[in-house]
Amino acid sequence: MNQFVVSARKYRPATFDTVVGQGHITNTLKNAIRNNHLAQAFLFCGPRGVGKTTCARILAKTINCQFLTETNEACNTCESCVSFNGGQSLNIFELDAASNNSVEDIRNLVDQVRFAPASGKYKIYIIDEVHMLSNAAFNAFLKTLEEPPSYAIFILATTEKHKIIPTILSRCQIFDFNRIQVDDISNHLLYVAGMEGITADPDALHIIAQKADGALRDSLSIFDQIVSFAGNNLTYKDVINNLSILDYEYYFRITDDLRVGNIPKVLLAFNELLSDGFDGHSFINGLASHFRDLLVCQDQATVSLLEVSKNTKEKYFAQAQLTSPQLLLKLLDICNRCDLDYRAAKNQRLHVELALIRMCTASNPMPAEEKKMLN
Repeated sequence: MNQFVVSARKYRPATFDTVVGQGHITNTLKNAIRNNHLAQAFLFCGPRGVGKTTCARILAKTINCQFLTETNEACNTCESCVSFNGGQSLNIFELDAASNNSVEDIRNLVDQVRFAPASGKYKIYIIDEVHMLSNAAFNAFLKTLEEPPSYAIFILATTEKHKIIPTILSRCQIFDFNRIQVDDISNHLLYVAGMEGITADPDALHIIAQKADGALRDSLSIFDQIVSFAGNNLTYKDVINNLSILDYEYYFRITDDLRVGNIPKVLLAFNELLSDGFDGHSFINGLASHFRDLLVCQDQATVSLLEVSKNTKEKYFAQAQLTSPQLLLKLLDICNRCDLDYRAAKNQRLHVELALIRMCTASNPMPAEEKKMLN
């Protein structure tokens, strides 16, 4: 039986052009290579799973490539590229600062820097999770980072730039990696699915992309998990069941009931949700997000702001035309107050049910005669 390789490793980008969602960084790095304007130290910072270490490795491989392509990509055929791809390069060193964060570890690294590369033009040092270095280790690193030998290049990567001392920051070119857009992640997942011979519903891939919260690596891990669950035919239903996510259709249905003030149907729908094991707090926040999306869809020009599939955008726009902005603002206000008071409520189910009843009455105000009777 062949050993399984997770998608995050199997489809890890090997060139700048295959990096997903970080064009502003890859273009800058390629131009720096083309113009021979390479800094002695780079700092790649941003959220997890967005390509920091991947770009560091691609940069390290590319600047030592002997036969760069016309687009300033590594050739993958020269001696340097072949040794890198095989994990045998003697010019590229990776250090995990999370487990090598002492002064002694940095001194050992500094000692290595003194020796010129036996072959190739540069020695590249990639230090991951650099914010984990101790203050003493940072200070021991300062002089080497400021005035390294001409053949040494340092690439630092971190998820927490604010923890790095200013004297280190001032010695680096800083590149801020963005969270990857939902559409970019979804398109990449569609590519991976095609390569693996998996039939995937676009709506299902959008849900995975949203759940990943901008991290491509997380999305690929979720994708592998759901493929293990569902097999080679990935449907929208499989994804929401596996990830315990409320279906869009649920929010569309309950909004229709709220709009006409159908209190019994709304309460029964909420009871169904609780019976399925969902949390009332998550539901009320999800409902608020749904109302926000309906507000955004009041105008065709702003529908593009929704990070959902094309079919779902059409459903949002259709429902938005049936719901006034004034009503949506009222419903959002009720959701917000319910959210703020949820933790302190003694009876949390009743708390949400009262909020839903208020939403129904906001949609269909009580007649003046009934108000007088209550007063």
